[in-house]
Amino acid sequence: MTFPIHAAAELSNGNRGRREPLRIAGAGAVKARVLSTGGAALAAERPARPGAAPPNTAHWGGVFAMTLCVFALIASEFMPVSLLTPIASALQVSEGLAGQGIAISGAFAVLTSLSIPHVSRRVDRRTLLLSLTALMGVSGAVVGAADGYLAYMAGRALIGVVVGGFWSMSAATAMQLVPAADVPRALAMFNGGNALATVVAAPVGSYLGAMIGWRGAFFFLVPIAAVAFVWQGFTLPSMPPRQGPLGSSSILMLLKRRLVMFGTLAVGVFFMGQFALFTYLRPFLETVTRVDVSTLSLILLALGIAGFVGTTVIGLLLKRVGFYATLAAIPVMLAAIALTLVVVGASTMATAVLLTVWGLFATAAPVGWWLWLARSLPNDADAGGGLMVAVVQLSIALGSTVGGLLFDHSGHQATFEFSAGLLLVAAGLVFATGRADRLRTA
Repeated sequence: MTFPIHAAAELSNGNRGRREPLRIAGAGAVKARVLSTGGAALAAERPARPGAAPPNTAHWGGVFAMTLCVFALIASEFMPVSLLTPIASALQVSEGLAGQGIAISGAFAVLTSLSIPHVSRRVDRRTLLLSLTALMGVSGAVVGAADGYLAYMAGRALIGVVVGGFWSMSAATAMQLVPAADVPRALAMFNGGNALATVVAAPVGSYLGAMIGWRGAFFFLVPIAAVAFVWQGFTLPSMPPRQGPLGSSSILMLLKRRLVMFGTLAVGVFFMGQFALFTYLRPFLETVTRVDVSTLSLILLALGIAGFVGTTVIGLLLKRVGFYATLAAIPVMLAAIALTLVVVGASTMATAVLLTVWGLFATAAPVGWWLWLARSLPNDADAGGGLMVAVVQLSIALGSTVGGLLFDHSGHQATFEFSAGLLLVAAGLVFATGRADRLRTA
């Protein structure tokens, strides 16, 4: 899940000490995927915790190293999306089963995001980050060398651990690397790597898959992870653990609040609907639209670029159209695209245009939800961040799992209609969330 550059800086600089409608700019992936990412925004919103004095020296080398790590992490997480067909062919499984590589990484990210606070209160963050970066390289090597489906899924489970661990700690890490005044810049750099990976991961993965094979595409990520590991080793300072009041039980307690319950449901259903379709774009484009590899790469690149553009304009929509109205309109638009693709999917031009519009809105939506969380839970940012990471990753896992089952047994029509149905439910839940917010502040 993504949280773009502009949003982090705007949230930090423009929304301190007061609650107001938020201005935004920011897959998949992403968003969250995406995702998947939002903890970073929350750090900028909340005041420093008593006893957690910010550093006097800015460790920008460590920030740059972590930005490279973010790039490799997001690219690794969603690489299967552009390589689903060759992976399935090589492992002798269906595209639906190959797509479960996205689902299992999401599931393990959920488990890690709920457990990492307990670990980070006992272990130096530098040690944890280095361990996670090394694990990312191991994941790429395991997937690239997989001689069967189980090995492939094991490698994908490892990247899920890295995703959940890294994003759960990203905000606190930024606050320990630089003085408080520089936190927005550090967050912007982290998310710069995120945004870049969101734009290039799918088309570059498709291109590398055509040039050196899908295994080579995953092996290509290993040296990037190795460079990030060495760079972090030289530049990250010691970041001793700090005691915090939060755990997984505290995270789940937030769901007793009506506003949080409806908002969390809306986020979860939205990501389920998005990834039920998005995960299976490649087999759809190859079997229904019947594009070649070069055209496939261009369509995915257009989708990524449109997503980047979307992160720069969503702030205007939230201000001019309205916060909840915009968040509700986005899943309605995506549902309309999903249903239209069922009808015109055989047309290359129509499909390319529709998927470009999909990228424009789908990538921007998670930013609005992260800023909703920052506005709705100003005193529970840590717990809210952990809850959001868990919900987003679990939803990605469920969406890609059910979408894959439908794709295998009933075809792309059933998958896309299922996606559209979930997205329309998400829109309804957005209105319920807005009503709960109005009742709370009435």
